[in-house]
Amino acid sequence: MLEILQPDGSLAADAAAPLDDEETRLLFAALVAARAYDRKGTALQKQGRLATYASFEGQEAAQIGAAAALQPADWLVATYRDAAAMWFHGYPWMNLFLGRTGDERGGSPPMGVNVLPPSITVGAHMIHAVGLAWGERLQSRDRVAMTMFGDGATSEGDFHEAMNFAGVYQLPVVFLCQNNHYAISLPRAEQTASETIAQKADAYGFPGVQVDGNDLFAVHSAAQPATARARSGGGPTLIEAVTYRMAPHTTADDPGRYRDSNETEAWKERDPIARVRRYLESRGSWDDDRQAELETSAADDVEAAIAAAEDLEPLGPAEVFSAMFAEMTPQLVRQQQALMRYRDA
Repeated sequence: MLEILQPDGSLAADAAAPLDDEETRLLFAALVAARAYDRKGTALQKQGRLATYASFEGQEAAQIGAAAALQPADWLVATYRDAAAMWFHGYPWMNLFLGRTGDERGGSPPMGVNVLPPSITVGAHMIHAVGLAWGERLQSRDRVAMTMFGDGATSEGDFHEAMNFAGVYQLPVVFLCQNNHYAISLPRAEQTASETIAQKADAYGFPGVQVDGNDLFAVHSAAQPATARARSGGGPTLIEAVTYRMAPHTTADDPGRYRDSNETEAWKERDPIARVRRYLESRGSWDDDRQAELETSAADDVEAAIAAAEDLEPLGPAEVFSAMFAEMTPQLVRQQQALMRYRDA
């Protein structure tokens, strides 16, 4: 397993930081912002202001470290637990909140943001990422598609179909598996007989690498060459980021029924945000005042996004049809008209 930044904030023996202090501070700020959003999301769900929420606390470094290797025109195809990566690549907090309320406008990112709406169906989105990569190849563009998923998704047929197709055609795809140890309640040991998830890439003819998913530097050090390789025509890469889901699977889950609290407490010592802060502090590049300012700014940004989302005029029933395509099909027009006649009767 690739490890660079250790939990105490020091670098592993013979390891060098892949980012300078300024770059590290920028990514650290993104980690803090992501956690502010995540904790607020859980709080809002408990207040009845969001639907079921899936926390990603503990997985911020895996998402931000990988997404930071993308160029603005690259594609990101992710899941309901990957809000940090989606936001970092341009998907607004407001849209992510809207999606959690069931508002269809949450699934419409701004023009030029090449991020698909979060996939709820486990595994299916990997095929979409491969299709995007194939389309970019056919148009002779050097864009890369990165797709993120959990260890549970590797048991889905879509995972194997996507990996096989990408391998056969050597498509510019980066597969990032966030192995957070549990597919809801099923532990990783019961998910696959493979020693690692990374080695599954061998069967499909491209490289696989396992990294410490709570190590921002390790994730970025794996994702950067993977995207460069894909962009230059070298084909796909599978990255297994070994991390841990600190919270329940969703706010509808009780992890106490299937995992030991001592295990969770042990993983708190490997917190991805704390180790980056310790590293920056050891270099004289961070202090308590900066931390307080950053946390306040992050919280303000999240609150502003919530306010903007909740201030929008609710969609009417007729807009269920008009929001599906840029131009409504004849069938949708007829359905919309039928609904309006029924409503007005």
